[in-house]
Amino acid sequence: MNDGVNHVGNEGVTDGVTEGVNTAAPSLTAIDRFADFVVGAEIPAAARDVAATAYFDTIGVMLAGTLEPSARAVRDAARSEGGEPRCRIIGTSDLTSASWAALANGTAAHALDYDDMCFVSLAHPSAPLVAAALAAGELARSSGRALLDAWVVGFEIEAVLGRAMNPRHYTQGWHNTSTLGTIGAAAAAARLLGLSRDQVAHCLAIAASEASGLKENFGTDTKPLHAGLAARNGVVAALLARSGITASARAIEGPQGFLKAMGSERAELGDELRTLGERWETIETGVTVKLYPSCAATHPAIDAVLDLRKEHGFTADDVESIAIGVDAVTPTILTYPRPVTGLEGKFSMHHCVAAAVVMGRVGLETFEDAVVGDARVASMRSRIEMAVDATLNSDAPALTQSRVMVRLRGGRVLGAYADGARGYPKRPATETELEEKFRACAERVMEAERVEVAIGILRRVVHVAEAGMLSECLSSRARNSKP
Repeated sequence: MNDGVNHVGNEGVTDGVTEGVNTAAPSLTAIDRFADFVVGAEIPAAARDVAATAYFDTIGVMLAGTLEPSARAVRDAARSEGGEPRCRIIGTSDLTSASWAALANGTAAHALDYDDMCFVSLAHPSAPLVAAALAAGELARSSGRALLDAWVVGFEIEAVLGRAMNPRHYTQGWHNTSTLGTIGAAAAAARLLGLSRDQVAHCLAIAASEASGLKENFGTDTKPLHAGLAARNGVVAALLARSGITASARAIEGPQGFLKAMGSERAELGDELRTLGERWETIETGVTVKLYPSCAATHPAIDAVLDLRKEHGFTADDVESIAIGVDAVTPTILTYPRPVTGLEGKFSMHHCVAAAVVMGRVGLETFEDAVVGDARVASMRSRIEMAVDATLNSDAPALTQSRVMVRLRGGRVLGAYADGARGYPKRPATETELEEKFRACAERVMEAERVEVAIGILRRVVHVAEAGMLSECLSSRARNSKP
């Protein structure tokens, strides 16, 4: 490949023939191909539209998340360490360094588990991507269009990795939001900071060494911290590469690289890597916007129970038992049948379904500690069982199916099968649902008038001249308490 660039890891190799020496350039590594894509990808308008929705939804949950303990703790740490005040912590008056802003905003975006999902990467893509892009974009004074393009670049790279690595990588215990998210965030930051092609390659290889995040920490403050760490690590990788730190071009598929070390399902990235930039995962599968602030694995069953309750009019007192069938991956995530905190409740099928039956809805208040401890909800939880259902479609993406059987007192049995849920790509959230969700989240920390201004700007984010203008409209003191 004679493009005037020394590809990372191939230094000293040139195209052509030298007497007695075979100087044919070796095939490009995964890092090489990713770097070419980050630098040169021309983003389709349809993909940019998906990214705009992702920013709108993610910034809403980021604002709401600023009030959560994990987000507060990260801000306290940022304030204690200081740093040049260049980037905004969204929803506050704080300015800090790019890395701390990315960490704080990424953590806040995931604090409520209300941020979007991707069933290809098995990650929450936008929390790290948006947080990293906002920080890098403020440093680079990037336009709104550039922010959207950076999101798409990061999302596509995560999808390539996800298709090769899942489900084994995920079921081994890795939290993909943090592992794949670190590399996606690094790609987004590198594009916004205008790194050279070789710098991008080093950046992505650095990110491969930074990536981590364990599912054992689900149900604790460290789970949302994973998204913040991915965003922070992505920005740091880009800044280090720009400063001259080098890394291996085989950091992804080498014998001791990312795929091998992190238990990839496949040893190579395959056709997805070869078609990167030709086929767009962003357009074909997109993201799932969450309409319930709990683990995505709970959503199909929540939908099914709410629909049965609405259709048949039963109450918690009418229910003898509920059996919920799920795929084999779901029980590895929903590990709290008897939760005692709101955070644990987000990873409890029993709590989510019990609250849906008792209260007729699942919202932000469902995961307050007082609701988890409510006697009516606890009683309903004790009548719910969850088990793997071998009859579910094995070809469907993990976490997307559920079979629900509600046995009423007197013997009547009601059944429902859910293939996906509201907000999924096949049943996308409506514009009204998106705006209602944004308002409910943003009004936790901003006055209603400022929320409407923010909606207007975010709905035209592609036309924003500079990232700082976007972050400024999202700065505010909390309505009810200081964030």
